[in-house]
Amino acid sequence: MHDHDDHHHHDNHFSDMQARVKALETVLTQKGLIDPAAIDAIVETYETKVGPRNGARVVAKAWSEPDFADWLSRDATAAIASLGYGGRQGEHMRAVFNTAATHNLVVCTLCSCYPWAVLGLPPVWYKAPPYRSRAVIDPRSVLEEFGLTLPQTKKIRVWDSTAELRYIVIPERPEGTEGLDQEALADLVTRDSMIGTGLAKPVGAGR
Repeated sequence: MHDHDDHHHHDNHFSDMQARVKALETVLTQKGLIDPAAIDAIVETYETKVGPRNGARVVAKAWSEPDFADWLSRDATAAIASLGYGGRQGEHMRAVFNTAATHNLVVCTLCSCYPWAVLGLPPVWYKAPPYRSRAVIDPRSVLEEFGLTLPQTKKIRVWDSTAELRYIVIPERPEGTEGLDQEALADLVTRDSMIGTGLAKPVGAGR
């Protein structure tokens, strides 16, 4: 969730936090302590290459190819690795599939274990104690706070990530997407839908 209620107005396009980060980066650059190009490369890697876009492609392939979906359900680590995604905090994966009867939600009650290689950097709320505790105790209410109200007849299954095993939710494929290729399908997959706090976007929503 993004808070756009900024009480401090700037002449530039930066928020308070962005302005502070930019100022710190400028000072460190002037002192020769960091290389802006290296920082940009790291951010770009985690936002686009090692990030939710990877997971979105995994989901799109599962939606499009039954054989891959079956492999993903049996050995997610190998199936995901076949697409070139793996490594840091994503060595051991399990894919859980949403259905008409069951919705899956991922949490890490112990700390904030998260599959970086597939989903990128974890959102702040994922690491927050309220989410980590309440997602297990009252997942339906937590989902409603994210704007996701599920039918009472739909079961919610909560999966607890650990250092040994991390999860990716395969959301249900939106209706009306039969003619879309995998790249277009991937555009409908959100980070939250792969954690379970959201759904895939409807067809036509795009990026």
